[in-house]
Amino acid sequence: MDRNRLGEETSPYLLQHKDNPVHWQPWSEQTLAAAKAAGKPILLSVGYAACHWCHVMAHESFEDPQIAARMNELFVNIKVDREERPDLDAIYQHALALLGEQGGWPLTMFLTPDGEPFWGGTYFPPQSRWGRPGFAQVLEAISNAYAQERDKIAKNVAALCGALQRLGQPQRGDAIGREQLDRIAERLLREVDQLHGGIGTAPKFPQTGILELLWRAWRRTRQPPYRDAVVKALDAMGQGGIYDHLGGGFARYSTDARWLVPHFEKMLYDNAELVELMTLVWQETGSPLYRDRIAETLGWVSREMATPQGGFASSLDADSEHEEGKFYVWSEAEIDAVLGERSALFKRFYDVSAQGNWEEKNILNRSSMPERADDATERELAACRVLLFRARERRVRPGWDDKVLADWNGLMIAAAANAGSVFEQPPWIESAQRAFDFVCAHMTTPDGRLLHSWRAGRARHPASVDDYANLCRAALSLHEAVGGETFLAQARSWVAVLDRHYWDAAGGGYFFAANDTGRLIARAKTAADSPVPAGNGTLVGVLARLAILTGEEAYRRRAEAIVETFSGEVARNFFPLASLLNNTELLENPLQIVIVGATDDPLFRSLRRTVYKASLPNRTVVSLAPGDRLPAGHPASGKGLFEGKPAAYVCEGPVCSLPVTDPETLLETLARVR
Repeated sequence: MDRNRLGEETSPYLLQHKDNPVHWQPWSEQTLAAAKAAGKPILLSVGYAACHWCHVMAHESFEDPQIAARMNELFVNIKVDREERPDLDAIYQHALALLGEQGGWPLTMFLTPDGEPFWGGTYFPPQSRWGRPGFAQVLEAISNAYAQERDKIAKNVAALCGALQRLGQPQRGDAIGREQLDRIAERLLREVDQLHGGIGTAPKFPQTGILELLWRAWRRTRQPPYRDAVVKALDAMGQGGIYDHLGGGFARYSTDARWLVPHFEKMLYDNAELVELMTLVWQETGSPLYRDRIAETLGWVSREMATPQGGFASSLDADSEHEEGKFYVWSEAEIDAVLGERSALFKRFYDVSAQGNWEEKNILNRSSMPERADDATERELAACRVLLFRARERRVRPGWDDKVLADWNGLMIAAAANAGSVFEQPPWIESAQRAFDFVCAHMTTPDGRLLHSWRAGRARHPASVDDYANLCRAALSLHEAVGGETFLAQARSWVAVLDRHYWDAAGGGYFFAANDTGRLIARAKTAADSPVPAGNGTLVGVLARLAILTGEEAYRRRAEAIVETFSGEVARNFFPLASLLNNTELLENPLQIVIVGATDDPLFRSLRRTVYKASLPNRTVVSLAPGDRLPAGHPASGKGLFEGKPAAYVCEGPVCSLPVTDPETLLETLARVR
């Protein structure tokens, strides 16, 4: 432990700390063994490359020679990228919550040499301020407590570890029905910010899972407040400062209630979830704003987030030149210099002034002028944005975290494949397929097990349930978009891995980590969404669709078992369970649309195109060539061409419509679906 070993890692976040005077070690069996041999407590620091406050604490404390010297003397210091090891992050975030502290990053935890937590926090300033103890003082206090109060430490450890073990024991319950979903939606509607849109107050996150739940309630009940809540939120985000109006893509969250001031980092997963939701809502509203934001965001992904090997990178940093947001904000003088006589129009629409709207700078937004202008004006504004984008490209760029994460790639692959089908954009589907092929080729072991992270030619770290869940969903999205059996077979193979290594045979549900993941003090099992949808919730939908596509009822029974495992948690706190609830509705009310015909037949293509004009969150589309057969027991089994022409069959539960051969009639039929 006599030197900093992060230079041997591949994570951009860990490499950011390779020159710290702190003797950082990666999380490994060797590091834990060394801590035990030395009899020293462990200081665990968890963060990620795009985290602004992680950079602040690094600069203030980890680059300070005196603080670093005390860290090296008193502790074995371990640095973890939370995006590489979400399993570790989840355990120690839960531990911090059990201590009564709010979680977040940077996460600073103090552990025994066996990795057991006994105290922690998040960001600490170097010296006491803002009501927070100084990090230098914390180091001394924790070291003294560990040396002199072992009995107290042991009690803390026992209490925390006992509580962490209970994370694998969720409250069981019965099936979740429509009435319960309606009551939950009604309660969540009270959390909507009626003035600015979105859920809750500042800081304000997109909360796409909850917005989808409200949209589903609108589809079921046709009560306008649900629709209005979703549309207002998406409009506000799409025109707010949280959106990058020049380059496309959304920042992680807004620091204010008005969606003006973002925390400027851009994450792959947020953008995937927003593309997915905007696509669903566009299918009913036809909003030009959503169409544009989807295209611009996927354009940003293709331009700035696709790695040369084909996978999607993780994030763009909030900071450049050690200053948050510097890459994205403008002075009025800079706008004038680029646009010249065009600047007056642009400044009026995009809230640009001499005094600025944030720290004497301007965050571009159209919150005060959200309505679409006439076509000539919009063309002029688009031309201005191109000029400003080109000028911005000459600035020092934010850091790019180019590691490829399996779960986040799954989210983006599914979003891009679905949007490509809806908007008839083959390049989006091709981009999704390249990323999927990359994961299969470069992030899979010889025995078919996924690895969580890839960078610089090395795939590393055990996969979580989220990795498998999101990539199974991506495989089914590509199966629908592209056809063939390859993607369906891959999803089935990954579910088989989940059943062998993640399923809890005693209590039901899938554990977050595999049964052979080493050195974890607890195996969590949850359906609570984090920044990404919970794997158990996603798998309810995956398994429901696999049951439809294969005719194998075992998949449906497994989905029902997941719901029963976690449904008791709904009574405790349904706020983080949106993915579980949304996919439970899919399980209970699946909509199957079978289109029979040759893929090159114009009528077949027209019928398929019509399906994607309807907002149908429980939809599974099956394209069937003449002569092909559906699984035995499928409600449309045995149905085919009608009078020699392509036909569509709309099946709700066990009942299918008569054959539909007219696109307008098909659209009317789909409009009646709830």
